[in-house]
Amino acid sequence: MNKTFVTKMPNHIGAFLKASKCFASLGINITRVSYNKAVDSHMLFIDAEGTPQQIAKASKELTDIGYLQCDEDNRSVMLLEFRLKDEPGSVTSILELISAHNFNISYISSQENGTEYQLFKMGLIVDNSDKINDFIEEAKKLCSVRVIEYNHAEKIYDNSFFYSTFVNELSAAMEISSKSKNELIVNTNLAMQILDDTGVSPYRTFDSISRFAELLATSRGRNFSPRITHHNITDNTVITLIEPPCGSNTAIIKSCDEYLFIDTGYACYKEEMLSVFRNMIPEFDSIKKKCFITHADVDHCGLLPIFDTVYASAKTAECLRLESNNEDGFREMNPLHKPYVRICKVLTSYTAVSAEKLSVVGDEKEISQLIEQTGFFDFGELHFELFEGKGGHLAGESILIDYDHHLAFTGDIFVNMKEMTAQQAQYNRYAPILMTSVDTDKELCTAERTALFQRLGIGKWQIFGGHGGMKSYTIAPTEI
Repeated sequence: MNKTFVTKMPNHIGAFLKASKCFASLGINITRVSYNKAVDSHMLFIDAEGTPQQIAKASKELTDIGYLQCDEDNRSVMLLEFRLKDEPGSVTSILELISAHNFNISYISSQENGTEYQLFKMGLIVDNSDKINDFIEEAKKLCSVRVIEYNHAEKIYDNSFFYSTFVNELSAAMEISSKSKNELIVNTNLAMQILDDTGVSPYRTFDSISRFAELLATSRGRNFSPRITHHNITDNTVITLIEPPCGSNTAIIKSCDEYLFIDTGYACYKEEMLSVFRNMIPEFDSIKKKCFITHADVDHCGLLPIFDTVYASAKTAECLRLESNNEDGFREMNPLHKPYVRICKVLTSYTAVSAEKLSVVGDEKEISQLIEQTGFFDFGELHFELFEGKGGHLAGESILIDYDHHLAFTGDIFVNMKEMTAQQAQYNRYAPILMTSVDTDKELCTAERTALFQRLGIGKWQIFGGHGGMKSYTIAPTEI
């Protein structure tokens, strides 16, 4: 088995040698080592390969020598802004006060602002809130002091124990377990490596991840307020569209007293969505639960484990089976995307659906056209033609079109951005960072979207995209 050890080593000669000897004595092979002193001077990532017994012994020995205590570091960084006279030596008294309180400085920046004062921003490493409060009271006797909210717009990623601080903030927002925190640290390191290798500043990337987590967290519980609309198709068939603030839409088709769900949103909203389902369908807990999944992205598949049957194209089913076996899904097969997708899975509490629940619909074949018919899918009064895209958004992407009732379910091949709520639009700005890009091939996805609309016939259509409201779309005879 393979395991990434997140170690916290003393900053002195021979520290890594000691860990290396531990692995060697147990017959464990080290396959990767990652250390970035500019980011965190103590944290070192070691990928090791060995038997489960060897890995367990290594964990114990590393714990015994004090190298595996990352989760117990409860320090944080407090950002303060000091308004000092713009003159030589003005900062000295503040630095002396910091030294007297035995604080380490993790970040410092100053900038002239055209006045007689200069603003100094400093990050102080804090392990005791009382100590920092006492310090601030004394500092206020010397100059004006402002506490900067570390989680918002002026957040600065400093070079001190970055991984622990960053992950602790995410974990606090989303109530992440210790095991999941470790996975967050590992994948944050992998993302940092990618950014280093490509010469990209980490600020925008990690700020977007933080904001994404904040949006997820602030939309939970009582703040979970999806837009819900009802669309009558026939006397016996109605579609209810549930648009959560974050994540994909969920459409519920009720036809002839049967229910079919299309896509499910994020797993972190399980309780909120179950409450909505039970309110809409009093017998929800006793009915056979069926879901059609348009594609295997984490924001569409979060609630699949609660369903009895999951209908999917052959490629989508393949991706979900891989995840069920703890293997990489399609997006994770791209090493540039993998750490971001893993971070998203941890933050949203994603669990893969059991492979036994999967039911493949449509023919399994290579798609040569932009969108290609693969079969049919009937439910109640609805008769869908099943199409599969060439993979512009994600391999296995499915489209359902009912030509008799002028209905189309498109997944993320079409997203109705023009009719998003304000919360949805805000989420849409930050979510793409966790997959590096929304689409596997943006140009191909655009071409598929054009081909989709060309497949529709004369009349007024109701188009249900993966995100955003239902789109009414009319094709006049002269347009054909």
